[in-house]
Amino acid sequence: MTPAINIVKKAKVFYKLHEYQHNPSSSSYGEEAAELLNQDSAQVFKTLLVAVEGDQKKLAVAVVPVSGQLNIKAMAAALKVKKVVMAEVVAAERITGYIAGGISPLGQKRVLPTVIDESANSYESIFMSAGRRGLEIEMSAGDLAILTSARFANISR
Repeated sequence: MTPAINIVKKAKVFYKLHEYQHNPSSSSYGEEAAELLNQDSAQVFKTLLVAVEGDQKKLAVAVVPVSGQLNIKAMAAALKVKKVVMAEVVAAERITGYIAGGISPLGQKRVLPTVIDESANSYESIFMSAGRRGLEIEMSAGDLAILTSARFANISR
């Protein structure tokens, strides 16, 4: 069990786990998940971390579709800050407790400000990392928002 799975079990929300054989040479974890699970890449979401005002100790979480990219300016606006930059992998892993490619928005070591792309509301359920490479969790965007205290905003392009 990962911390992400423990969180959803404890909350008693509806979810499904989807496991696939992760290829270590894969360069895009989200695209790999979408392809191997035979899902639309717009319904599979990736968890990205940004450094608020460039401070690698002050991170926030962006949950965006694999089919798109994070709009940095929109993310800064959603957080009501002047700017954000992508977090360094080492900082993201240290603060979340997960390894890159397996970072889940759920069950991180610290509660971080979280923004989910509003496109998630277009689906009955979305897919995201369950806390390790090769394991995805499917659940409603609304439940994800509640469990992470997230807000929705148009943060992808």
